[in-house]
Amino acid sequence: MQLDAHHISASPAGLNAHALPTGTEFCSGAVNRTGINGLSQCGTLGLTTGTFHVSAVQPISYVIEEVEGLLDPDNKTLLRGVVPDSFPLGLSLNPAQPGERRLVVIDDNVYRIYGAQLRQYFSLNGVEATIVPLPTMEANKSFDLVYEVARRAEIFKLNRRKEPIIAIGGGVCLDVAGLVANLYRRNTPVIKVPTTLMAAIDASIGIKTAVNFDNRKNKLGTYCPPLGVFIDRTFLRTLDQRNISNGAAEMLKMACIKDAQLFYLLEQHAEQLRATSFQDKAASVAMRRSIQGMLEELEPNLWEHILCRLVDYGHTFSPEIEMAALQYGDELLHGEAVNIDMALTTQISYARGLISREEQARVMDIMQRFRLPMWHPVCNPDLLLKGLRDTTKARDGLQRVPLMCGIGEAVFVNDISPAEITSAAAALKSFALQTSHSSSENNNIVAAPAKIAMPV
Repeated sequence: MQLDAHHISASPAGLNAHALPTGTEFCSGAVNRTGINGLSQCGTLGLTTGTFHVSAVQPISYVIEEVEGLLDPDNKTLLRGVVPDSFPLGLSLNPAQPGERRLVVIDDNVYRIYGAQLRQYFSLNGVEATIVPLPTMEANKSFDLVYEVARRAEIFKLNRRKEPIIAIGGGVCLDVAGLVANLYRRNTPVIKVPTTLMAAIDASIGIKTAVNFDNRKNKLGTYCPPLGVFIDRTFLRTLDQRNISNGAAEMLKMACIKDAQLFYLLEQHAEQLRATSFQDKAASVAMRRSIQGMLEELEPNLWEHILCRLVDYGHTFSPEIEMAALQYGDELLHGEAVNIDMALTTQISYARGLISREEQARVMDIMQRFRLPMWHPVCNPDLLLKGLRDTTKARDGLQRVPLMCGIGEAVFVNDISPAEITSAAAALKSFALQTSHSSSENNNIVAAPAKIAMPV
Protein backbone atom coordinates (compact mmCIF):
# COMPACT_ATOMS: atom_id res chain seq x y z
CA MET A 1 0.00 0.00 0.00
CA GLN A 2 1.53 3.37 -1.03
CA LEU A 3 1.19 6.73 0.66
CA ASP A 4 -0.91 9.16 -1.35
CA ALA A 5 0.68 12.54 -0.61
CA HIS A 6 -1.99 14.41 -2.54
CA HIS A 7 -4.76 13.32 -0.18
CA ILE A 8 -2.92 13.81 3.10
CA SER A 9 -3.88 17.49 3.13
CA ALA A 10 -7.51 17.02 4.08
CA SER A 11 -9.63 19.95 5.14
CA PRO A 12 -8.53 21.36 8.50
CA ALA A 13 -11.95 20.83 10.02
CA GLY A 14 -12.19 17.22 8.90
CA LEU A 15 -8.65 16.39 9.92
CA ASN A 16 -8.51 18.17 13.24
CA ALA A 17 -11.76 16.65 14.44
CA HIS A 18 -9.95 13.32 14.84
CA ALA A 19 -6.37 14.54 15.15
CA LEU A 20 -4.00 12.50 17.31
CA PRO A 21 -2.19 14.23 20.17
CA THR A 22 1.21 15.55 19.20
CA GLY A 23 3.91 12.93 19.47
CA THR A 24 1.51 9.93 19.27
CA GLU A 25 3.03 7.06 17.28
CA PHE A 26 1.47 3.92 15.82
CA CYS A 27 3.65 0.82 15.83
CA SER A 28 2.98 -2.51 14.15
CA GLY A 29 5.82 -4.98 14.41
CA ALA A 30 8.84 -3.59 12.64
CA VAL A 31 6.72 -1.01 10.79
CA ASN A 32 6.32 2.42 12.34
CA ARG A 33 4.05 4.79 10.46
CA THR A 34 2.77 7.90 12.15
CA GLY A 35 -0.54 9.45 11.26
CA ILE A 36 -3.08 8.18 8.72
CA ASN A 37 -1.64 6.70 5.53
CA GLY A 38 -4.67 6.29 3.29
CA LEU A 39 -6.51 3.51 1.46
CA SER A 40 -5.25 2.28 -1.90
CA GLN A 41 -8.39 3.31 -3.81
CA CYS A 42 -9.13 6.77 -2.45
CA GLY A 43 -6.26 7.82 -0.21
CA THR A 44 -7.68 9.74 2.75
CA LEU A 45 -10.68 11.07 0.85
CA GLY A 46 -13.00 9.23 3.22
CA LEU A 47 -11.98 11.59 6.01
CA THR A 48 -13.68 14.34 4.06
CA THR A 49 -16.55 12.53 2.33
CA GLY A 50 -17.38 9.69 4.72
CA THR A 51 -17.22 7.22 1.84
CA PHE A 52 -14.39 4.69 1.94
CA HIS A 53 -13.42 2.31 -0.87
CA VAL A 54 -11.49 -0.86 -0.17
CA SER A 55 -9.69 -2.87 -2.84
CA ALA A 56 -7.69 -6.04 -2.21
CA VAL A 57 -6.52 -9.04 -4.18
CA GLN A 58 -6.21 -12.56 -2.83
CA PRO A 59 -3.77 -14.65 -4.85
CA ILE A 60 -4.61 -18.29 -5.55
CA SER A 61 -1.87 -20.87 -5.83
CA TYR A 62 -2.04 -24.62 -5.35
CA VAL A 63 -0.39 -27.76 -6.66
CA ILE A 64 -1.85 -30.82 -8.39
CA GLU A 65 0.59 -33.71 -8.52
CA GLU A 66 0.54 -37.25 -9.84
CA VAL A 67 1.94 -39.56 -7.19
CA GLU A 68 2.58 -43.29 -7.32
CA GLY A 69 2.43 -45.34 -4.13
CA LEU A 70 1.03 -42.57 -1.96
CA LEU A 71 0.53 -44.92 1.01
CA ASP A 72 4.00 -46.45 0.81
CA PRO A 73 5.60 -45.53 4.17
CA ASP A 74 8.77 -44.49 2.32
CA ASN A 75 6.77 -41.99 0.26
CA LYS A 76 6.57 -38.78 2.31
CA THR A 77 4.23 -36.87 -0.01
CA LEU A 78 1.14 -37.22 2.18
CA LEU A 79 3.09 -35.85 5.16
CA ARG A 80 3.77 -32.49 3.54
CA GLY A 81 2.43 -29.50 5.40
CA VAL A 82 2.21 -25.72 5.27
CA VAL A 83 5.07 -23.34 4.46
CA PRO A 84 5.41 -21.20 7.61
CA ASP A 85 4.07 -17.63 7.33
CA SER A 86 3.09 -18.13 3.68
CA PHE A 87 0.30 -16.21 1.93
CA PRO A 88 -1.45 -17.69 0.21
CA LEU A 89 -0.79 -20.83 2.18
CA GLY A 90 1.89 -22.81 0.40
CA LEU A 91 2.49 -26.55 0.29
CA SER A 92 5.78 -27.33 1.98
CA LEU A 93 8.28 -29.72 0.47
CA ASN A 94 9.19 -30.85 3.97
CA PRO A 95 7.25 -33.76 5.50
CA ALA A 96 5.77 -33.75 8.98
CA GLN A 97 8.23 -34.74 11.66
CA PRO A 98 7.69 -37.47 14.26
CA GLY A 99 5.29 -36.21 16.91
CA GLU A 100 3.34 -33.94 14.55
CA ARG A 101 -0.37 -34.52 13.91
CA ARG A 102 -2.86 -34.87 11.06
CA LEU A 103 -6.66 -34.98 10.88
CA VAL A 104 -7.76 -37.32 8.08
CA VAL A 105 -11.31 -37.33 6.70
CA ILE A 106 -11.92 -40.42 4.58
CA ASP A 107 -14.86 -42.02 2.82
CA ASP A 108 -15.90 -45.09 4.81
CA ASN A 109 -15.79 -47.36 1.75
CA VAL A 110 -12.25 -46.25 1.03
CA TYR A 111 -11.39 -46.74 4.70
CA ARG A 112 -12.60 -50.35 4.61
CA ILE A 113 -10.11 -51.06 1.84
CA TYR A 114 -7.17 -48.87 2.79
CA GLY A 115 -7.73 -48.08 6.50
CA ALA A 116 -5.15 -50.49 7.91
CA GLN A 117 -2.57 -49.39 5.34
CA LEU A 118 -3.29 -45.73 6.11
CA ARG A 119 -2.88 -46.20 9.86
CA GLN A 120 0.36 -48.09 9.33
CA TYR A 121 1.62 -45.31 7.05
CA PHE A 122 1.25 -42.64 9.74
CA SER A 123 2.42 -44.94 12.52
CA LEU A 124 5.65 -45.90 10.78
CA ASN A 125 6.34 -42.22 10.12
CA GLY A 126 5.70 -41.27 13.73
CA VAL A 127 2.81 -38.96 12.93
CA GLU A 128 -0.24 -38.92 15.22
CA ALA A 129 -3.25 -39.32 12.92
CA THR A 130 -6.89 -38.99 13.89
CA ILE A 131 -8.80 -40.74 11.10
CA VAL A 132 -12.47 -39.94 10.61
CA PRO A 133 -14.32 -42.41 8.31
CA LEU A 134 -17.64 -40.99 7.11
CA PRO A 135 -20.41 -42.29 4.82
CA THR A 136 -19.97 -39.68 2.09
CA MET A 137 -22.56 -40.24 -0.62
CA GLU A 138 -24.94 -38.03 -2.58
CA ALA A 139 -27.91 -39.04 -0.42
CA ASN A 140 -26.34 -37.54 2.73
CA LYS A 141 -24.31 -34.74 1.18
CA SER A 142 -25.67 -32.13 3.56
CA PHE A 143 -24.62 -29.77 6.32
CA ASP A 144 -25.00 -32.63 8.80
CA LEU A 145 -21.73 -34.04 7.45
CA VAL A 146 -20.14 -30.60 7.56
CA TYR A 147 -21.09 -30.24 11.24
CA GLU A 148 -19.69 -33.69 12.01
CA VAL A 149 -16.31 -32.97 10.43
CA ALA A 150 -16.15 -29.52 12.04
CA ARG A 151 -16.92 -31.09 15.42
CA ARG A 152 -14.07 -33.56 14.93
CA ALA A 153 -11.75 -30.71 13.97
CA GLU A 154 -12.68 -28.87 17.16
CA ILE A 155 -12.12 -31.96 19.32
CA PHE A 156 -8.78 -32.42 17.56
CA LYS A 157 -7.93 -28.75 18.35
CA LEU A 158 -6.66 -28.31 14.82
CA ASN A 159 -3.89 -25.76 14.36
CA ARG A 160 -4.76 -24.22 11.01
CA ARG A 161 -1.33 -22.62 10.69
CA LYS A 162 0.47 -25.94 10.66
CA GLU A 163 -1.95 -28.87 10.32
CA PRO A 164 -3.80 -29.32 7.03
CA ILE A 165 -6.92 -31.46 6.91
CA ILE A 166 -6.30 -34.47 4.66
CA ALA A 167 -9.38 -35.56 2.68
CA ILE A 168 -9.31 -38.98 1.01
CA GLY A 169 -12.24 -40.15 -1.11
CA GLY A 170 -14.56 -39.31 -3.96
CA GLY A 171 -16.14 -36.03 -4.90
CA VAL A 172 -18.64 -35.90 -2.03
CA CYS A 173 -15.95 -36.48 0.59
CA LEU A 174 -13.66 -33.85 -0.95
CA ASP A 175 -16.51 -31.34 -1.27
CA VAL A 176 -17.52 -31.74 2.36
CA ALA A 177 -13.96 -31.58 3.68
CA GLY A 178 -13.23 -28.55 1.50
CA LEU A 179 -16.29 -26.74 2.82
CA VAL A 180 -15.29 -27.49 6.41
CA ALA A 181 -11.77 -26.25 5.70
CA ASN A 182 -13.14 -22.99 4.35
CA LEU A 183 -15.45 -22.47 7.35
CA TYR A 184 -13.39 -23.75 10.27
CA ARG A 185 -11.35 -20.85 11.65
CA ARG A 186 -12.32 -19.08 8.39
CA ASN A 187 -9.65 -20.84 6.35
CA THR A 188 -7.92 -24.09 7.21
CA PRO A 189 -5.63 -25.71 4.63
CA VAL A 190 -6.85 -28.93 3.03
CA ILE A 191 -4.99 -31.57 1.04
CA LYS A 192 -7.19 -33.59 -1.32
CA VAL A 193 -6.55 -37.19 -2.33
CA PRO A 194 -9.13 -38.30 -4.93
CA THR A 195 -9.85 -42.02 -5.01
CA THR A 196 -12.33 -42.04 -7.92
CA LEU A 197 -11.81 -41.17 -11.56
CA MET A 198 -14.50 -38.49 -11.30
CA ALA A 199 -12.76 -36.83 -8.36
CA ALA A 200 -9.31 -37.09 -9.93
CA ILE A 201 -10.17 -35.27 -13.15
CA ASP A 202 -12.97 -33.01 -11.92
CA ALA A 203 -14.03 -32.62 -8.30
CA SER A 204 -10.58 -32.32 -6.72
CA ILE A 205 -8.85 -29.91 -9.07
CA GLY A 206 -11.04 -26.80 -8.83
CA ILE A 207 -11.81 -24.56 -5.86
CA LYS A 208 -15.57 -25.03 -5.46
CA THR A 209 -17.03 -26.75 -2.42
CA ALA A 210 -20.70 -27.46 -1.79
CA VAL A 211 -23.38 -29.60 -0.16
CA ASN A 212 -26.97 -30.19 -1.17
CA PHE A 213 -29.75 -28.16 0.41
CA ASP A 214 -33.55 -28.40 0.29
CA ASN A 215 -33.34 -31.26 -2.25
CA ARG A 216 -31.28 -29.03 -4.54
CA LYS A 217 -27.82 -29.99 -5.70
CA ASN A 218 -24.84 -28.03 -4.36
CA LYS A 219 -26.89 -25.03 -3.22
CA LEU A 220 -24.68 -24.24 -0.21
CA GLY A 221 -20.99 -23.84 -0.87
CA THR A 222 -17.90 -21.69 -1.06
CA TYR A 223 -14.73 -21.23 -3.06
CA CYS A 224 -11.81 -22.83 -1.25
CA PRO A 225 -8.55 -23.60 -3.06
CA PRO A 226 -6.81 -26.70 -1.73
CA LEU A 227 -3.30 -26.63 -0.39
CA GLY A 228 -2.51 -29.49 -2.74
CA VAL A 229 -4.05 -32.36 -4.69
CA PHE A 230 -2.30 -35.73 -4.89
CA ILE A 231 -3.54 -38.08 -7.61
CA ASP A 232 -2.55 -41.73 -7.28
CA ARG A 233 -4.11 -43.81 -10.08
CA THR A 234 -3.57 -47.02 -8.14
CA PHE A 235 -6.65 -46.13 -6.06
CA LEU A 236 -8.73 -46.70 -9.19
CA ARG A 237 -7.84 -50.40 -9.17
CA THR A 238 -10.37 -51.02 -6.40
CA LEU A 239 -13.09 -48.91 -8.03
CA ASP A 240 -16.10 -50.74 -9.44
CA GLN A 241 -16.83 -50.52 -13.16
CA ARG A 242 -19.85 -48.28 -12.69
CA ASN A 243 -17.72 -45.64 -10.99
CA ILE A 244 -15.03 -45.97 -13.66
CA SER A 245 -17.67 -45.17 -16.27
CA ASN A 246 -19.02 -42.38 -14.10
CA GLY A 247 -15.66 -40.59 -14.29
CA ALA A 248 -15.33 -41.32 -17.99
CA ALA A 249 -18.44 -39.20 -18.58
CA GLU A 250 -16.65 -36.06 -17.38
CA MET A 251 -13.71 -37.01 -19.55
CA LEU A 252 -16.01 -37.38 -22.56
CA LYS A 253 -17.45 -33.96 -21.74
CA MET A 254 -14.08 -32.27 -22.24
CA ALA A 255 -13.44 -34.34 -25.36
CA CYS A 256 -16.73 -33.38 -26.99
CA ILE A 257 -16.48 -29.61 -26.60
CA LYS A 258 -12.75 -28.88 -26.32
CA ASP A 259 -10.31 -31.67 -27.17
CA ALA A 260 -10.66 -33.64 -30.41
CA GLN A 261 -7.48 -35.60 -29.67
CA LEU A 262 -8.94 -36.79 -26.38
CA PHE A 263 -12.11 -37.76 -28.23
CA TYR A 264 -10.12 -39.88 -30.69
CA LEU A 265 -8.24 -41.50 -27.81
CA LEU A 266 -11.52 -42.46 -26.11
CA GLU A 267 -12.82 -43.84 -29.42
CA GLN A 268 -9.75 -46.03 -29.84
CA HIS A 269 -9.38 -47.25 -26.25
CA ALA A 270 -12.78 -47.11 -24.51
CA GLU A 271 -13.04 -50.81 -23.67
CA GLN A 272 -9.37 -51.03 -22.69
CA LEU A 273 -9.59 -48.00 -20.40
CA ARG A 274 -12.65 -49.40 -18.69
CA ALA A 275 -11.31 -52.94 -18.38
CA THR A 276 -7.98 -51.81 -16.90
CA SER A 277 -9.55 -49.21 -14.59
CA PHE A 278 -7.45 -46.51 -16.25
CA GLN A 279 -4.11 -48.08 -15.35
CA ASP A 280 -2.32 -48.17 -18.71
CA LYS A 281 -0.39 -45.58 -20.75
CA ALA A 282 -3.45 -44.48 -22.72
CA ALA A 283 -5.18 -43.80 -19.40
CA SER A 284 -2.34 -41.56 -18.26
CA VAL A 285 -2.62 -39.51 -21.44
CA ALA A 286 -6.41 -39.33 -21.20
CA MET A 287 -6.36 -38.20 -17.58
CA ARG A 288 -3.68 -35.59 -18.15
CA ARG A 289 -5.50 -34.16 -21.14
CA SER A 290 -8.74 -34.05 -19.14
CA ILE A 291 -7.09 -32.25 -16.25
CA GLN A 292 -5.23 -29.87 -18.57
CA GLY A 293 -8.42 -29.01 -20.43
CA MET A 294 -10.40 -28.49 -17.25
CA LEU A 295 -7.75 -26.26 -15.70
CA GLU A 296 -7.47 -24.17 -18.86
CA GLU A 297 -11.15 -23.34 -18.40
CA LEU A 298 -11.10 -22.97 -14.61
CA GLU A 299 -7.91 -21.02 -13.94
CA PRO A 300 -8.96 -17.71 -15.58
CA ASN A 301 -12.48 -18.03 -14.17
CA LEU A 302 -12.17 -19.58 -10.71
CA TRP A 303 -15.00 -17.47 -9.27
CA GLU A 304 -17.18 -17.99 -12.35
CA HIS A 305 -17.53 -14.30 -13.16
CA ILE A 306 -17.57 -15.34 -16.82
CA LEU A 307 -20.89 -17.11 -17.25
CA CYS A 308 -20.25 -18.71 -20.65
CA ARG A 309 -18.32 -21.75 -19.43
CA LEU A 310 -17.39 -24.72 -21.59
CA VAL A 311 -17.21 -26.86 -18.44
CA ASP A 312 -20.98 -26.37 -18.08
CA TYR A 313 -21.47 -28.80 -20.96
CA GLY A 314 -23.63 -31.59 -19.59
CA HIS A 315 -24.61 -29.44 -16.60
CA THR A 316 -27.72 -27.65 -17.87
CA PHE A 317 -30.32 -30.34 -17.17
CA SER A 318 -28.24 -32.78 -15.11
CA PRO A 319 -28.61 -31.16 -11.65
CA GLU A 320 -32.38 -31.53 -11.85
CA ILE A 321 -32.11 -35.05 -13.31
CA GLU A 322 -29.66 -36.19 -10.63
CA MET A 323 -31.70 -34.95 -7.68
CA ALA A 324 -34.99 -36.22 -9.15
CA ALA A 325 -33.49 -39.68 -9.65
CA LEU A 326 -32.34 -39.66 -6.03
CA GLN A 327 -35.90 -38.93 -4.90
CA TYR A 328 -37.24 -41.50 -7.37
CA GLY A 329 -35.24 -44.21 -5.63
CA ASP A 330 -33.12 -45.13 -8.67
CA GLU A 331 -30.04 -43.04 -7.96
CA LEU A 332 -27.83 -41.73 -10.74
CA LEU A 333 -24.16 -41.04 -10.18
CA HIS A 334 -23.12 -37.52 -11.12
CA GLY A 335 -21.40 -38.54 -14.34
CA GLU A 336 -24.40 -40.62 -15.35
CA ALA A 337 -26.69 -37.60 -15.02
CA VAL A 338 -24.16 -35.51 -16.95
CA ASN A 339 -24.12 -38.14 -19.69
CA ILE A 340 -27.91 -38.06 -20.06
CA ASP A 341 -27.66 -34.27 -20.36
CA MET A 342 -24.98 -34.66 -23.04
CA ALA A 343 -27.06 -37.21 -24.93
CA LEU A 344 -29.96 -34.76 -24.91
CA THR A 345 -27.91 -31.79 -26.09
CA THR A 346 -26.16 -33.95 -28.68
CA GLN A 347 -29.60 -34.66 -30.12
CA ILE A 348 -30.40 -30.93 -30.07
CA SER A 349 -27.10 -30.15 -31.81
CA TYR A 350 -27.88 -32.72 -34.50
CA ALA A 351 -31.42 -31.40 -34.97
CA ARG A 352 -30.01 -27.89 -35.41
CA GLY A 353 -27.46 -29.05 -37.96
CA LEU A 354 -24.51 -28.18 -35.73
CA ILE A 355 -23.15 -31.73 -35.96
CA SER A 356 -23.57 -34.41 -38.56
CA ARG A 357 -25.40 -37.70 -38.09
CA GLU A 358 -22.01 -39.43 -38.12
CA GLU A 359 -20.65 -37.17 -35.37
CA GLN A 360 -23.73 -37.77 -33.25
CA ALA A 361 -23.35 -41.52 -33.70
CA ARG A 362 -19.67 -41.35 -32.69
CA VAL A 363 -20.52 -39.51 -29.47
CA MET A 364 -23.25 -41.92 -28.49
CA ASP A 365 -21.14 -44.91 -29.45
CA ILE A 366 -18.52 -43.88 -26.87
CA MET A 367 -21.29 -43.44 -24.30
CA GLN A 368 -22.48 -46.96 -24.97
CA ARG A 369 -19.00 -48.47 -24.87
CA PHE A 370 -18.48 -46.95 -21.41
CA ARG A 371 -21.92 -48.39 -20.44
CA LEU A 372 -23.26 -44.93 -19.65
CA PRO A 373 -27.01 -44.29 -19.45
CA MET A 374 -28.72 -42.05 -21.99
CA TRP A 375 -32.12 -41.99 -20.33
CA HIS A 376 -33.85 -42.27 -16.98
CA PRO A 377 -37.56 -42.50 -16.10
CA VAL A 378 -37.52 -39.06 -14.43
CA CYS A 379 -36.56 -37.34 -17.69
CA ASN A 380 -39.96 -35.99 -18.64
CA PRO A 381 -40.20 -32.68 -20.55
CA ASP A 382 -41.56 -30.79 -17.52
CA LEU A 383 -38.55 -31.72 -15.40
CA LEU A 384 -36.12 -30.85 -18.21
CA LEU A 385 -37.78 -27.49 -18.77
CA LYS A 386 -37.59 -26.78 -15.06
CA GLY A 387 -33.90 -27.61 -15.16
CA LEU A 388 -33.36 -25.19 -18.02
CA ARG A 389 -35.26 -22.43 -16.20
CA ASP A 390 -33.24 -22.90 -13.02
CA THR A 391 -29.97 -22.97 -14.93
CA THR A 392 -30.92 -19.87 -16.90
CA LYS A 393 -31.62 -18.05 -13.65
CA ALA A 394 -28.25 -19.13 -12.25
CA ARG A 395 -26.58 -17.88 -15.45
CA ASP A 396 -28.03 -14.41 -14.94
CA GLY A 397 -31.04 -14.66 -17.20
CA LEU A 398 -29.45 -16.18 -20.31
CA GLN A 399 -29.30 -19.87 -21.15
CA ARG A 400 -25.61 -19.82 -22.14
CA VAL A 401 -25.89 -23.52 -23.05
CA PRO A 402 -22.79 -24.98 -24.73
CA LEU A 403 -23.67 -27.19 -27.70
CA MET A 404 -21.32 -29.26 -29.81
CA CYS A 405 -20.65 -27.82 -33.25
CA GLY A 406 -18.15 -30.48 -34.30
CA ILE A 407 -15.89 -32.92 -32.49
CA GLY A 408 -13.97 -30.92 -29.89
CA GLU A 409 -15.79 -27.67 -30.64
CA ALA A 410 -18.72 -25.84 -29.07
CA VAL A 411 -20.97 -22.83 -29.44
CA PHE A 412 -23.07 -21.10 -26.78
CA VAL A 413 -26.78 -20.63 -27.44
CA ASN A 414 -29.53 -18.73 -25.64
CA ASP A 415 -32.57 -19.86 -27.59
CA ILE A 416 -33.29 -23.53 -26.84
CA SER A 417 -37.08 -23.78 -27.01
CA PRO A 418 -39.48 -26.00 -25.08
CA ALA A 419 -40.38 -27.65 -28.39
CA GLU A 420 -36.74 -28.58 -29.01
CA ILE A 421 -36.41 -30.10 -25.56
CA THR A 422 -39.64 -32.04 -25.89
CA SER A 423 -38.66 -33.33 -29.34
CA ALA A 424 -35.13 -34.32 -28.26
CA ALA A 425 -36.42 -36.03 -25.12
CA ALA A 426 -39.03 -37.97 -27.09
CA ALA A 427 -36.43 -39.11 -29.63
CA LEU A 428 -34.02 -40.31 -26.94
CA LYS A 429 -36.76 -42.01 -24.94
CA SER A 430 -38.02 -43.86 -28.00
CA PHE A 431 -34.51 -44.90 -28.91
CA ALA A 432 -33.75 -46.06 -25.36
CA LEU A 433 -36.96 -48.03 -24.93
CA GLN A 434 -36.47 -49.82 -28.24
CA THR A 435 -32.99 -50.92 -27.30
CA SER A 436 -33.05 -51.05 -23.50
CA HIS A 437 -31.32 -53.77 -21.56
CA SER A 438 -31.02 -54.36 -17.85
CA SER A 439 -27.93 -55.27 -15.90
CA SER A 440 -26.85 -55.04 -12.30
CA GLU A 441 -23.79 -53.18 -13.52
CA ASN A 442 -25.71 -50.12 -14.63
CA ASN A 443 -28.34 -50.41 -11.88
CA ASN A 444 -31.12 -51.14 -14.37
CA ILE A 445 -30.80 -47.71 -15.94
CA VAL A 446 -31.86 -47.61 -19.58
CA ALA A 447 -28.73 -47.32 -21.69
CA ALA A 448 -27.77 -47.51 -25.33
CA PRO A 449 -27.29 -50.83 -27.15
CA ALA A 450 -24.17 -52.22 -28.68
CA LYS A 451 -25.31 -51.24 -32.17
CA ILE A 452 -26.27 -47.59 -32.47
CA ALA A 453 -29.42 -46.82 -34.43
CA MET A 454 -29.65 -43.09 -34.00
CA PRO A 455 -32.90 -41.24 -33.29
CA VAL A 456 -34.08 -38.89 -36.03
